[in-house]
Amino acid sequence: MILLSFDIEEFDMPFEYGKEISFDKQISISIEGTTAILDLLDKHQIKATFFSTATFAINAPKIIERIVQGGHEIASHNFYHSDFEIKHLKESKEKLEELTGTEVVGFRMPRMYPVDENEIYKAGYQYNSSINPTWLPGRYNHLNKPRTFYQEQDVWQIPASVSPLVRFPLFWLSFHNLPLRLYRWLAQWTYRKDTYLNIYFHPWEFTNLNQPEKFNFPGYVSKNSGTAMIARMDLFLGKMKQKKHSFGTFKQFLAQNNL
Repeated sequence: MILLSFDIEEFDMPFEYGKEISFDKQISISIEGTTAILDLLDKHQIKATFFSTATFAINAPKIIERIVQGGHEIASHNFYHSDFEIKHLKESKEKLEELTGTEVVGFRMPRMYPVDENEIYKAGYQYNSSINPTWLPGRYNHLNKPRTFYQEQDVWQIPASVSPLVRFPLFWLSFHNLPLRLYRWLAQWTYRKDTYLNIYFHPWEFTNLNQPEKFNFPGYVSKNSGTAMIARMDLFLGKMKQKKHSFGTFKQFLAQNNL
């Protein structure tokens, strides 16, 4: 099963690169990108998991309604994207359940930052997908973590997929910067080895990031964004479906594996 997920959030990333962006613009860009994502999922008849901040869900009710009506899963991406307290774990879960009318059982920490698994469990989550089990300079080093799903403190850990042997990360930056054929080959190799694939993206990738005067992003972030990203994802999903690979939500993955 391919676990395709999207972290829907306030688009506050420009602050990391010294640029200002209003809150309304943060939300509107994420809504624009999420709309493009949902159009692609509808086209390919694929269900996905959306890790949403409570803040985004509060400010984008129509897009959240479309996600739920489309049969996708809503999981928590914290209450805010750039502010975290332990109490936010439970508060975000409760707010998302109130807004969606669905049970929220999964969590992913913004920017894949570490989080106490005991607190994840106490907040009522069944799984956590906050680990990228590789090494990224200046970000994290998780080479000591298992590549595939495992249990810790009564919470199922579902790490982002990395390739066998060399642990090459198959996250969003790889999708933007590798030749698509090479990325697809790495994804299929990992899928065959692990019997599943966990890859994640963000809605703002599906909007035009190549605007240095607004965002100041380096080329490896803005490359193949916007319409190019939509086209690449369209082709990738089509090719993976041609290979008869199944897609599903994290909830479906837990049920399939009796977790």
